[in-house]
Amino acid sequence: MTHWGTLDYVVVDLEGNGGQPPDLVELAVVPIIGGIVGEPWSWLVRPSQPITRFVTGIHGISNEDVIDAPLFADVEAAVRAALVASALVGHNAAVDVGVLQRKLDRWECPEVFDTLTLARRLLPGRDSYSLSALVAEFDLAAGLGGDLRPHRAVYDAVVTARLFVHIADGRTLEQLRSQPPGRGQDDQLGLF
Repeated sequence: MTHWGTLDYVVVDLEGNGGQPPDLVELAVVPIIGGIVGEPWSWLVRPSQPITRFVTGIHGISNEDVIDAPLFADVEAAVRAALVASALVGHNAAVDVGVLQRKLDRWECPEVFDTLTLARRLLPGRDSYSLSALVAEFDLAAGLGGDLRPHRAVYDAVVTARLFVHIADGRTLEQLRSQPPGRGQDDQLGLF
């Protein structure tokens, strides 16, 4: 049995422009090394298409906020360096992974742990598995600075990192990776 903290993780959260497919507006990365949540890195970038009013209403980032922000190509090397880890973690991770795969040509995504899927499997019986509901239930925003707010990449990445540690605590890596009996390889929980 392997302690879950033997892997180095990077927790990712992205905010998009509201397009289909979504384009990146904000990206935050939080390392978890030796089971300890590290300091976040974040980038605000100017998307190739404008930010819709609808998503500005959610994350609060407007086109005016990113008018002088760098293009993704200008921060790509730093993002690639920040993503080097044994595993990637995200809440509803498929969305974040999909955007990263479109933005990072030839990027090899590491093993992925999805806190939404892990919470559904390992914390059964909740009315909601939304990030905000789990953050409230486990008080995962305690001690965060007042300038951090939900639906911004740094806040969401930090609370997702704390959620992952909460879920993983007392479990082995094999337990995090396991899939319930009767599930097929295509819908394996916790991994993509």
